[in-house]
Amino acid sequence: MTFRFGQDYLTAGIALQIARGERKATLTAEQREKVIANRKVVEAIVEKGDAVYGINTGFGPLCTTSISKEETKVLQSNILQSHSVGVGEPIETELAKLMLVTKMQSLSKGHSGINEKTLDRILWHIENDAIPVVPEQGSVGASGDLCPLSHAFLPLLGLGKVDYKGERITTAELFEKENLEPVALGPKEGLALINGTQFILSHAIKVVEKLHACLSQADIIGAMMVEGLQGSVKPFYSELHELRPYKGNIHVAARIKSLLEGSEIMEDHIDCDRVQDPYSLRCMPQVHGSSRNAWLHLKELVEVELNSVTDNPIVIDEELTISGGSFHGQPLALALDYACLAASEIGNISDRRIYLALEGNSPGVPKLLMKDTGINSGYMILQYTSAALASENKTSCFPASADSIPTSLGQEDHVSMGSIAGRKALRVIGNVEKILAIELLTAAQAFEFRRPLKSGVILDALHQEVRKHVSFAEVDRVFADDIEKGIEIIKTHKILDLAEEKAQESGVKFSSRFNELFEQY
Repeated sequence: MTFRFGQDYLTAGIALQIARGERKATLTAEQREKVIANRKVVEAIVEKGDAVYGINTGFGPLCTTSISKEETKVLQSNILQSHSVGVGEPIETELAKLMLVTKMQSLSKGHSGINEKTLDRILWHIENDAIPVVPEQGSVGASGDLCPLSHAFLPLLGLGKVDYKGERITTAELFEKENLEPVALGPKEGLALINGTQFILSHAIKVVEKLHACLSQADIIGAMMVEGLQGSVKPFYSELHELRPYKGNIHVAARIKSLLEGSEIMEDHIDCDRVQDPYSLRCMPQVHGSSRNAWLHLKELVEVELNSVTDNPIVIDEELTISGGSFHGQPLALALDYACLAASEIGNISDRRIYLALEGNSPGVPKLLMKDTGINSGYMILQYTSAALASENKTSCFPASADSIPTSLGQEDHVSMGSIAGRKALRVIGNVEKILAIELLTAAQAFEFRRPLKSGVILDALHQEVRKHVSFAEVDRVFADDIEKGIEIIKTHKILDLAEEKAQESGVKFSSRFNELFEQY
């Protein structure tokens, strides 16, 4: 179904579908009328001559500087050029395209004074995958993501660079190839384009997607580890979690318990004398569940932001134009820092389970997960890598949003640093994917020592899937190769897809990714 910018409710999942070419998006005639009407209000303000910030005044500390009617257009072109001061590596093309998608949604609401033709050109870039090159550094996350958004919309003026058909070319080359001309920006348009939170928001969308995948896989891999080490199923009973009913805890406990049901491995030690397991096994509902709650919080705020107008000033009607602070990134900055911590904790407890598996304290599972040690180091050093990654993540958990450095000669005296929070969160999640890959290999190795006993339908199938890519290790080998294969399994969500498939085939009641509490993003 075609998405209608400015009219339909945008979610993180839909934004990703549009960015990936999986869903078409359009600007309807109805919404065009609203945009055109709002544009006429801006033109009337220019004709009338009353001072309105960003329309006929300078920007930031220059807000008291009047701009003549004749200079208002030059002002809009100048602001994109002067604010394009980004440094560092370019962000991923998908992130840059998400910036275009989310900006289209905000501008199409009809409160930004944007010109219909400008929206049509942005839509052309989305539809034709001519995506601006945007440096990763330069935004402080208030007064909008001024710097990266300026780079994102330089191509409207025929400036900057774009990724197009597998090449990185100048916009001038793009214009020549496609017979395009620069867009003539009118009053307020430049400011509308670069004011907003779309850099932060695009990173938050990716955090919603990638963190959710990590959380879903962490539950499954953790359940495999419970079986490999013959932990207890009782910590996952609903009777326990109904007495402390956090949404995330209930959800995780139910998922893990369903994975362990019907397992010969679990039945084999039902009368053992062990009273309770270490926290990394026993407290998965509490730890994974808390990170789930953080994810849900971010998802809810992202959806608010996706359907908001975040530039400045906001043009309500001919009588009311408001210079406010809807561009401030604080709502997402705080949530991204929370999500960053939540992601780090998933890697932290995963590393603890890896370490636990190596201790040799579980009956039948040898120390370092290999029988012939001494000449072989077994899985010892894989945990060094997971420890290094977990520690690196911990150093990234200081909240970016706790900092604020005044800019714009003090006019912008409190900023969110949400752009840094978003970049940092994605970096941490990337490390968590690697830690989970190592735990997956470790759990599969421990699992092997329970043979010939079988697990439940889903976990047995998942173990077989891992063995298609990584064989059981009887002696030392270059484990980096195994880890790379494990990372690929995690990044491509193979175990999630297989879990859903096996649950449907077997009739096992298992929510691999979503349920009524954690609906699809």
